[in-house]
Amino acid sequence: SKATVSVLNCYRHIPTLIPTLFTMPAALTGLDGWPFNTATGLSPDDVVGVCVSGGLDSKSITKRLLEAGVKCICFTADLGQPDEEDINDVKEKMRPTGVSETVIVDLKEEMAEGCYEAVMAQAYYDGGYWQSTGIGRHVTVCGLLRAMKERGVTVLAHGATGRGNDQMRFERYTNVLEPEMKVYAPWRDPVLLVDFPGRKEMLSYLAKYNIGHTLPKTQKRYSTDSNLAGLSNEAEDLEALDTPMTIVKPLMGVWPKDAPDQTEEITLRFVKGRCTQINGKAVTPLQAILEANKLAGRNGIGLSNALENRLLGTKSRGVYEAPGMTLLGEAMQIVYQGTLDRRSMFLFKQLQTHVSDQMYDGRYFDPSCQAALTAIKQLAEAATGTVKLEMYKGNMHFLALTDMPATLYKEEDSSMEASSGLNPVSSQGYAEIQRVEAVAMAEAKVIRKGPYWTK
Repeated sequence: SKATVSVLNCYRHIPTLIPTLFTMPAALTGLDGWPFNTATGLSPDDVVGVCVSGGLDSKSITKRLLEAGVKCICFTADLGQPDEEDINDVKEKMRPTGVSETVIVDLKEEMAEGCYEAVMAQAYYDGGYWQSTGIGRHVTVCGLLRAMKERGVTVLAHGATGRGNDQMRFERYTNVLEPEMKVYAPWRDPVLLVDFPGRKEMLSYLAKYNIGHTLPKTQKRYSTDSNLAGLSNEAEDLEALDTPMTIVKPLMGVWPKDAPDQTEEITLRFVKGRCTQINGKAVTPLQAILEANKLAGRNGIGLSNALENRLLGTKSRGVYEAPGMTLLGEAMQIVYQGTLDRRSMFLFKQLQTHVSDQMYDGRYFDPSCQAALTAIKQLAEAATGTVKLEMYKGNMHFLALTDMPATLYKEEDSSMEASSGLNPVSSQGYAEIQRVEAVAMAEAKVIRKGPYWTK
C-alpha cells in the first residue's frame, strides 16, 4: 500500500543508525547483503540450526535460507507431542527443502521429569492452567543445544512470532546456557516478513521449487502447540472473547459432557513428592504422565480457558488441555495438605508462585528459580502418601488418603466428639493469652466497630 511504501521510504534514510532493528529488502533500501549482515547477525561461515516442526513455516524459512546461501541443519525435539502420529515424519517433510539433515532429538524422558518437577512445585499459571509450553521450552532448548553443538552449529534459529512469549524463552535459554551461540529470529526479520506476509505467499514460494504442502482439511481456526504435558490452543478465532472455548476439539481427551456416565476410580502413590505407582503398578515419570493423560483425558479432566498475562505486557487468551498434569497435581496437593504445617504451606505458596512465573518467563535456570525449587524439594521430603480419587465428567472427588507416615492430621485431636486427643479444657489458657492483645487493641481504639461498608 502507499502507506507501507511511505514508511519504508522513511526507514531507507536510517538503516545505519539502527542496524540491529531494521533490515529492509534490497529492492526497497538500495542495500544488499541479506542475509549476511549486522541485522541478522549471520555470516557465511555460520551453521544455522533451524528448529522445525515440518509445517509450512518451517519449510518456507529453511528453503529461503538455503537459497540465500546459508548452511542449515534442522532440529526437532520429540517431547511426546500427542498431535504427532510419528515424529520421524518431520524428516520426510523437510527433505524436499534440500536441507542436508534433520535431527530428531528424543527428549521425552526429560520432558516427563519437567512435568514431575512442575507437579511437585504446583507450577500452574494465570487462570490455574498447567503451562505445558513454559515447561517444554527449557527442556527443548537445553536438549537441542547439546545436539547442535555436536554438529558444529553456531546459530540457533527459532520460528516463534515476534509478538509472543516463546521468542523470549528461546533466546534467554540460549543466552544463559550457551552465550556464544547466536540466535536468529526469522519472524522478526523484516525481509522475511515482506516475503512471507501470509500462508498464500509461502505456498506460492514453495511451489516454485516443486515443494508440496497440503494445509490441513479441517474447520479448525486456531493454532495448537503440544507436548507430553498438554496442549495450548490459541490465536485466530480464539482471540475473540465472544468465541466459546468449546470450539476447540480436544486431542487428549473429551469435553466433560462427552465423558462416560460412570465414575472411574484411580489410586496414586506419591513418595517425596513424586508419583511412583498408579493403581498399584510401579511407573516411571514418562509412564505416569502417559497413563494419567489417558485416564484423565477420557473422563474430561483438565480443560480450561485462561486470559493470561504475557511477559511482554499484553494479554493472551488460550484454551488448554492438560489431563494428566491436572490429575497428578490434584493428588499432589492433597498429600501436601496432609503433610505441610500452616507456615510451611504459606512458604510453599510463595515459592510456587515464583517458580511458575520464572518458568513462564523463560527463567527456569535463573538462580532464584533453582533456589525456590530446592526449597520445594525440601518441603516435599515428607510428601509421601496414597491418594484415591473418583473421576466423573471433568470432576475429581476425594475418596481416601492413606499410607502417609508424616501425616500431621490426627483424627482424635480434631474430633468434635469425646476422644483421647487434645483436651478442650487446655484451650482456656490460649484463649486468655489471646484476650490480652485483644483488650489492649480495643482500649487503644484501633478496632473499627462494625463492617467496613458501614463507615
